[in-house]
Amino acid sequence: MQASSTIKSFSSFSWYDFCNPTTADLQAIASQYQLDYFQIMDSLEVGHLPKYEHQASYNFLILRAYTAQPTDRVNSIADISNKIAFFYKEDQLITIHRTPFAFLADLKSDYPSCESLLLAMIKAMVDSYNEPSKLLSDQIDAMEQTIFLRDYKKISLTELYFQKTKTRITKKLLQITQQVLHQVEVSAAHKSALADIHDSMLNLVLVYEEVLDNAHTILNTYLSINAQKSNDVMKVLTVFSAFFLPLTFIVGIYGMNFEHMPELKWANGYYLALGFMLLITLGIYRWFKKKGYL
Repeated sequence: MQASSTIKSFSSFSWYDFCNPTTADLQAIASQYQLDYFQIMDSLEVGHLPKYEHQASYNFLILRAYTAQPTDRVNSIADISNKIAFFYKEDQLITIHRTPFAFLADLKSDYPSCESLLLAMIKAMVDSYNEPSKLLSDQIDAMEQTIFLRDYKKISLTELYFQKTKTRITKKLLQITQQVLHQVEVSAAHKSALADIHDSMLNLVLVYEEVLDNAHTILNTYLSINAQKSNDVMKVLTVFSAFFLPLTFIVGIYGMNFEHMPELKWANGYYLALGFMLLITLGIYRWFKKKGYL
């Protein structure tokens, strides 16, 4: 992907957007706009967590937007989301990111202040978690219905693992983002907009927490049902063994070809052996019924 840059001038500030800059580009940006080089490097570090730092002449903010596809099997923050680094002050906003974001192109053409544009971007990044939360919730609900109302064997344990992992990582990312956003300060005119973002973050954290709890419940239920099915199979095998073990013992005794076995000369020995086996079988059956095993 080629590096690109966009400059937009508003009535009271300018916005400089840099997508996928090279190391040389980063050095030039840091020099031109008097930015801390290490913060510039943080802006393109893969998997960097959200953070906020207040400098003497500007503020530095990193946030991550949800970018994973519904079918992606992900197990890390870098797979689930991509970040934007913000360097902003009253008359200037600089954004640096590796991946293009559609919402950056869909922003309004006019904003009264740098803070209003910044909050619009933050709101769009927070909103990127809404649709995935609904999708994850629907998928977990579908798995739950399959387990209880259909056939638990149709559940893929691998898919359930990745759904749970995706939810767990996203919840942690949202909690970190929530803590970072509480550090951001804006003017009185924009406190209401920032409070709305805080409310959205809290709602998302609660939704993902509920989905994660449901995923844990489904996993435990799946394992319990699977264990119960295995126990039922072992129970059936145990019952059959209890019936056939004494019968096999009798057959083994009378299957020995010793010449002086006294029962071999009995005229009705065959029928007596069968009758004895039947009595043993009935006795075992009554004992199992009495104990409630059958």
